[in-house]
Amino acid sequence: MSRKYQGLIVLNTKSLEGSVDDLVASISKEIEAEGVKLDKISQLGRRQFAYESRHLESGHYVNYTFAGTPETISKIQSRLRLNTSVHLQHFQRIA
Repeated sequence: MSRKYQGLIVLNTKSLEGSVDDLVASISKEIEAEGVKLDKISQLGRRQFAYESRHLESGHYVNYTFAGTPETISKIQSRLRLNTSVHLQHFQRIA
């Protein structure tokens, strides 16, 4: 059963080669590689953290909206854990 999900991804752009848009597009391709179709991608921009996290003071926030299954979410999380540009990821089901 396919459900709507929202994924908030915080990107590490500290040692980025290329543009942020290219990085957002590559993350989108990784998510789509697990068989989901992205509905919406919202770039929320660079935000300061309340405290330093793993030697980072800020990150670029991107919100992905898509439909998928709970099994797909765990596959996406496993795949993005291997990407060094992904600092933090959080997924939640939306109505």
